[in-house]
Amino acid sequence: MATAGEGAKKASKLLNDLQDISFTKIGLILAGTWLVVLIARTLLPYLAERGPSRMRLFLLGGVPIIRLLMLVLAILWVIPIIFNITLQNFLVISGALGVAIGFAFKDYASSVIAGVVAIFERPYRPGDWVRIGDDYGEVRAVGMRALEICTPADDIVHIPHGKLWESNIANSNDGARTLMCVASFYLRPDHDAARVRCALRDVAMTSAYLEYARPVLVMLAETPLGTHYQLKAYPFDMRDQFHFISDLTTRGKLAIAEAGAIETQAIGSVDAAKIGT
Repeated sequence: MATAGEGAKKASKLLNDLQDISFTKIGLILAGTWLVVLIARTLLPYLAERGPSRMRLFLLGGVPIIRLLMLVLAILWVIPIIFNITLQNFLVISGALGVAIGFAFKDYASSVIAGVVAIFERPYRPGDWVRIGDDYGEVRAVGMRALEICTPADDIVHIPHGKLWESNIANSNDGARTLMCVASFYLRPDHDAARVRCALRDVAMTSAYLEYARPVLVMLAETPLGTHYQLKAYPFDMRDQFHFISDLTTRGKLAIAEAGAIETQAIGSVDAAKIGT
């Protein structure tokens, strides 16, 4: 009985008296936080899609930052309302949270911590095109536990931030509004390489999707499949990357034929970009 009495006394010291806890105030804080986060999640993507292209990534990247700041502010506001914050109580709460996280929510907590790290280190942000494991797509949202990407096949994939600890993350544009696209062609070796290079470069330079401030490269190498040409260039907007690659491939084939070269096989493999600035 004495032990139970001491436990109850300790609990009563840890928590404020119920009559002193303003549940109305807590409700208003949570509702206000939810409302601000909802507005940020709705308004910023809306403005990003309709504003200047250079502002798109900046606006999208503001959503997870605002959400994190609002959550931290709400927690710091609510805790003193519920708990009697002293050094001793702080240690008790921290110990209890540590045990709970260690045994029950280890993976979840790891992903949440990785999510906070991702917001500050920014290995990816909304609007970026990333490859994580076998998944490649545009980052649509960065939540507290996971990020959401949309693949070229329009599949939505949720990836826990915990992957940050164990996987390589390839970011094709890293915050820039464009990324490098590559169109590949395999030709029989008996052709005029200089003429083909010139023709492929003209194909890129006359594309309606081209970002003219970025370089256009035509690279070639001899492989067992034939002479491998890679036409590398940047679209004006990375959302046009697949239209751009298709345009390069379609008109590149015609240019190769007009240059008197012959493709060895129909390899239209293209890689969406590996680098971007």
